[in-house]
Amino acid sequence: MELFERLTKRAAENRRSIVLPEGTETRNLQAADRILFENLADIILIGNPDEIKTRASELGLCNIDKARIVDPADKDVIDKYAPLFFELRKKKGVSMEDARRFTSNELYLGCLMVKAGDADGMVSGAIHTTGDVLRAAFQVIKTRPGIDTVSGAFLMLLPPDSPFGEDGIMVFADCAVVPDPDARQLAQIAVCAAETAHNVAGIHPRVAILSFSTKGSASHERVDKVIEATKLAHEMAPDLELDGELQTDAAIVPVVAAQKAPQSHVAGHANVLVFPSLEVGNIAYKLVQRLAGVEAVGPLLQGLAAPVSDLSRGCVATDIYKTIIMTANQAIED
Repeated sequence: MELFERLTKRAAENRRSIVLPEGTETRNLQAADRILFENLADIILIGNPDEIKTRASELGLCNIDKARIVDPADKDVIDKYAPLFFELRKKKGVSMEDARRFTSNELYLGCLMVKAGDADGMVSGAIHTTGDVLRAAFQVIKTRPGIDTVSGAFLMLLPPDSPFGEDGIMVFADCAVVPDPDARQLAQIAVCAAETAHNVAGIHPRVAILSFSTKGSASHERVDKVIEATKLAHEMAPDLELDGELQTDAAIVPVVAAQKAPQSHVAGHANVLVFPSLEVGNIAYKLVQRLAGVEAVGPLLQGLAAPVSDLSRGCVATDIYKTIIMTANQAIED
């Protein structure tokens, strides 16, 4: 069964509520209409109700009336969620007047709905920057216990006959958020990426923390960071199959692994690749995507207390549809 066939089936069987703060935007409406038609999730659209209904009619969308529409300018809505934002941010000097202003912002309102338990996850970013989405999520939803680093993972969907990954899937992290993680942050990224591999991709994670060195073949402070991150990740998740420092070929090619890291149970078989910096991760996933024709799905944000997914502003409706499905799967607790 293909990945999205599995995810779609699981979403339908465990229906979750996903909020789309960019509710008047065309691509979001098209994706929401398809999700509602296929009964894969409950959808909350944030935006002016008349504008949403008019746009849906113009686009010939027949299922938007099944969505819940929340108007961020509605006084009752602001009255409901502003006190929550005030409680969350009052120690930062936020007044109730400030809280009401933030609550009328669609991104903050979407996060507040998730925080309050009125939605299970949020998908945004088609018309907002990653910084905007993350800022709202950090301030409202915050990170989950034991984690203070939010990162972004991509599911790399390989050709079916690829010798790499598992079931044609690999997970790359962090490719979206943390520019230069320290050892502690890198360890958290590795553990969260393993959870993404298991909970969303449905594969058994074998994690490699990558470097330009394999098991002491080079000496540098950046290698030391990866070695320390590997140690910390083992302390965080003792049962996780994880190793580092590994060069990419040692991580994914069995013949190379046998030569460079013969004692490693992960080397040669890694399906989760953790990059030592955002620069490396972002370059790597885009090279694989473009040169090898691999589909890169994401980024899925990791480490937050509830699922939030950030879209590319260049996305199409199908991308949003898939991201809603993945976010719904993140919200399902096994």
